[in-house]
Amino acid sequence: MRDEAPDWMPAPRARTAMAKRLAATSSAMTTAALAEITRRYPWFSDLDADNRASVTLVVRAGVDGFVQWFAGPSTSSDQRNIFAAAPRSLTARLALQQTVDLIRTTVETVEQQINTALPRGDRQALTLAVLQYSREIAFDAAEVYARAAETRGAWDARLEALVMDAVVRGDADESVVSRASTLGWHSPPGLCVVIGDLPEMDADLRAVRSGAARAGLDVLASAQGPRLVVLIGGDFTTEDEALERVARLVDAFGPGPVVVGPVVTDLVDAVVSARAASSGRRAAMAWVDAPRPVSARALLPERALAGDGHARRELAHAIFAPLVAHSSDLITTLEAYWACGTSIEATARRLFIHPNTVRYRLARIEDLTGHSPSDPRGSYVLRLAGTLGRLLD
Repeated sequence: MRDEAPDWMPAPRARTAMAKRLAATSSAMTTAALAEITRRYPWFSDLDADNRASVTLVVRAGVDGFVQWFAGPSTSSDQRNIFAAAPRSLTARLALQQTVDLIRTTVETVEQQINTALPRGDRQALTLAVLQYSREIAFDAAEVYARAAETRGAWDARLEALVMDAVVRGDADESVVSRASTLGWHSPPGLCVVIGDLPEMDADLRAVRSGAARAGLDVLASAQGPRLVVLIGGDFTTEDEALERVARLVDAFGPGPVVVGPVVTDLVDAVVSARAASSGRRAAMAWVDAPRPVSARALLPERALAGDGHARRELAHAIFAPLVAHSSDLITTLEAYWACGTSIEATARRLFIHPNTVRYRLARIEDLTGHSPSDPRGSYVLRLAGTLGRLLD
């Protein structure tokens, strides 16, 4: 606001006299405003005594501030924020809409008091003054809530980083679950960890948060060095469903592979997903044609070659062991199929069986392992699983 008085402001002597009359009614204005607030808003009566007292201080500071502002508008630039009298906890207890309701009701009550308790000659100038002063109060409220939001945002970011660090390190316990719930985590039926590159131009990760909100997913995210680590939760229970959800968020990551860990059901178990996703992210560069996003399980060969013991054991026990347990004919057929250059007829002649029997056994291998011997990628996975299965017995 400018230092000089507006054109509609009375001359200094008249203004001083009007300010004295205004000051004489300030207590009545405060009382009337609080009574109107109590009548209009049931939530005010539900506040505890300390917070009601804080609201009373704010209302009184607003009315007294208006009197001081009107008496000397040239000092308005030094006017104290009326919310400074209230404790910080009040902004956490009152929503912004409730604060707006308080300001609106107080301004309306002051206008009504001006039009009933003060001389007719004072009313026009004081009404215009209330309108201009209420704008200053609105800016005060916006400043207070903006600062509170900034503080909460910084605290939430630190808390979110702590939760994600605990998840990645395997230290998640019930206390971490409780902290996650304060960040909006609702303990969904399925969750997984996703790791990719950190985007260059989105330091506060708005894209991944807004994308998750549009997809109806819970999300916690943090930057860990050059990586973006995201925990998503939703109504998915399988790897394919998780990949479908993450595909909607993939543009929020930086360039490079986006690896999705296995689905788990509890935040305490999220370390399993985080470990696999982290291992897959390190090894993903070895698969040139990897899809984006890609599951950590699809990267088992690269992870095993990069030294991941969990991946080696999973290849041996989850892919090769079922073939051994089912029938030796499957492994014999698979080895012959590769030795014959993936020719079904040559394999049949080598094993003295019908080609349809070879086709049946190859289809059975795919059913048991999820990998087709006739597909180059599937063949690669099965070969490495067989090697590791024999080495690990």
